[in-house]
Amino acid sequence: MNETLYPDVGIATVQVLERLGHEVEFPEAQTCCGQLHLNSGYQDAAKDLARRFVKVFADTDVVVAPSASCVATVREFYPYLAEQFGDKELGEQVELLAPRVLELTEFLVGHLGVTDVGASFPHCVTYHPTCHSLRGLQLGDAPSSLLRAVKGLELVELSGANECCGFGGTFAVKNAETSSAILETKLENVLATGAAVVCAVDRSCLTQIGGGLSRMGSDIGTAHIAEILAATE
Repeated sequence: MNETLYPDVGIATVQVLERLGHEVEFPEAQTCCGQLHLNSGYQDAAKDLARRFVKVFADTDVVVAPSASCVATVREFYPYLAEQFGDKELGEQVELLAPRVLELTEFLVGHLGVTDVGASFPHCVTYHPTCHSLRGLQLGDAPSSLLRAVKGLELVELSGANECCGFGGTFAVKNAETSSAILETKLENVLATGAAVVCAVDRSCLTQIGGGLSRMGSDIGTAHIAEILAATE
């Protein structure tokens, strides 16, 4: 989703990592992690993409992704796929690779022990913890600690922050009315913050929230946390 629709998120991720002195490689053979296929019931296709993922990234020191949902897919559901299909080889490869697959803020705070990445973003921001970051990866305070260290950024608390935005990948398409009802509550809480920007670690959720804000005629913007951390304005 980032590469196709929001390439600036990938670019920002690289900028942050390189600013901290890391060498970043982007294997061109990589594809989707398979979450979309898995969520839609196409486990065969998801298993094939899982096999491709572990092959492409087998020799990397660490795989950093600006998406909690993708990382959760690798760490939580690749073992499930290997077990479902009795694929012992895939299971062994996942066991070796999965601990090295980290979400961006998880890598910065948990792995590197860094909160101040030299960013400047003089705006009022509210943070929405996405479901995969909150319940899957349990990122805790890592994203917020990074935001609080950004020069000029005012971080305001989002009421009901732990509640889903209603996206859920294909859920928003298959269950549009329920998705919209969940989103309505999230939008009310976002508007109440008075923030100029809504931030999250997953662009998919920001697409849901940003779309709702746009339909309401709101001028509140959305930004992936990588974009804020890369900013030096």
